[in-house]
Amino acid sequence: MKLLDTTTWHGMVFSDGWAKPDGGDAAVVAPATGDEIGRIGIGNPADIARAARRAADAQSAWAATPFSARAAVLRRAGQLWEQHASEVGDWLVREAGSIPPKAGVETETAAQECYEAASLASESLGEVIPTAQPRLSLVRRLPVGVVGVVSPFNFPLILAIRSVAPALALGNAVVLKPDPRTAVSGGLAIARIFEEAGLPEGVLHVIPGGADAGEALVADPHVPVISFTGSTAAGRKVGEIAARHLKRAHLELGGNSALIVLDDADLDLAVSAGAWGSFLHQGQICMTTGRHLVHESLAEEYIARLAEKAGHLPVGDPATEQVALGPIIDERQRDKIHSLVTASVDAGARLAAGGTYDNLFYRPTVLADVTPATPAYAQEVFGPVAPVMSFGELDEAVALARNTEYGLSLGILGRDVMRALALAERIPSGIVHVNDQTVGDEAVAPFGGVGASGTGSRFGGARANLEAFTDTQWLTMQGAITPYPF
Repeated sequence: MKLLDTTTWHGMVFSDGWAKPDGGDAAVVAPATGDEIGRIGIGNPADIARAARRAADAQSAWAATPFSARAAVLRRAGQLWEQHASEVGDWLVREAGSIPPKAGVETETAAQECYEAASLASESLGEVIPTAQPRLSLVRRLPVGVVGVVSPFNFPLILAIRSVAPALALGNAVVLKPDPRTAVSGGLAIARIFEEAGLPEGVLHVIPGGADAGEALVADPHVPVISFTGSTAAGRKVGEIAARHLKRAHLELGGNSALIVLDDADLDLAVSAGAWGSFLHQGQICMTTGRHLVHESLAEEYIARLAEKAGHLPVGDPATEQVALGPIIDERQRDKIHSLVTASVDAGARLAAGGTYDNLFYRPTVLADVTPATPAYAQEVFGPVAPVMSFGELDEAVALARNTEYGLSLGILGRDVMRALALAERIPSGIVHVNDQTVGDEAVAPFGGVGASGTGSRFGGARANLEAFTDTQWLTMQGAITPYPF
């Protein structure tokens, strides 16, 4: 069986089955070639409103479904991700510009997210608490109702399924709005998997759309919780709209993560880690290593080796060539990357490698002689750019690492792990990796950042998912009605 036969979803959205939306349709374009490889339905605010109402209607029956039955659907979904990994991976390569190993990580993680969500369905949902009255006093968790999920283009499958799967497992309905640029691998594939897994109709809706559809989802009265992954600028708008409507918004936003290379680090391994952290998926990752802080005793050699590695990394179409980097998602993103690189060079940075492109293929780039004011160092680039700055004392490294509005991920490389851990204690960050680069995620781990990187760890792990997708209720019971003086 072919999961993603285009005749199933051509020009469609998934809402009570496959349907033509009011918003029309749009081309699915392969960034590596510019070819149209399909057409998706595009939802508008009216489509979102219908989906949210239907999801609210369907949710109560799904919540009342025994946890074992909900878990069975999630387990089946996990098996289907494994069964169709090659087909979904092919879409990730063509539609998102992923190299095949990165696509494999996405499909493997999608399966794991569903397996973890299946176990979440049987988690304890309450506790007995003390009371001074002659009654039973309980705290219990209930599904919030409908969860709105807005997901981005870069890791489209992981960044959608990590909210969709646990929300469903806990008895919620979901309306997912994937980025239209990766709506097949990050949206329609999820719809097809759960359709085949036996999820009841109306519980999951997948509506690709633009900013108007996203705003409608955030504001819709049937959707009390929003799970948003995207840029900090967009996240601020989502947070503002959600706050106006008194609803929870879990925001996983941008980053400009630092990799600190201490004076006792193994230089070969540090350069390899730094290259992976900055160049994986063309740097289009929220956790990308955006700032390389290297001890002054290693800095020049680190720059030279990193530039040499960048110069030899193959860049091209991952669907037809064995490459390390694929295409940037579109021209707008490529031009933003290049403008930051050229502005940095104009401001005095030295271009040690890269800084050029062919169509959407941007060469991995290394910038030396940067300062805290260098544009590609100070701002999130979201491209394959590695700015390197040296430091002397550890206090200087701490000050440089802290000098950002973001706080998503931090990597520290060095042989003395206790010194590295003590350093990490001084730098606010939602994620810390000692002796690893900044990019990493697991289905069992809480994920999120602080500051402009988001509202904390609201994704991944049983506790974070319970907090994200349930409401807490206090419940008391007693055998007779309490007598009152009037």
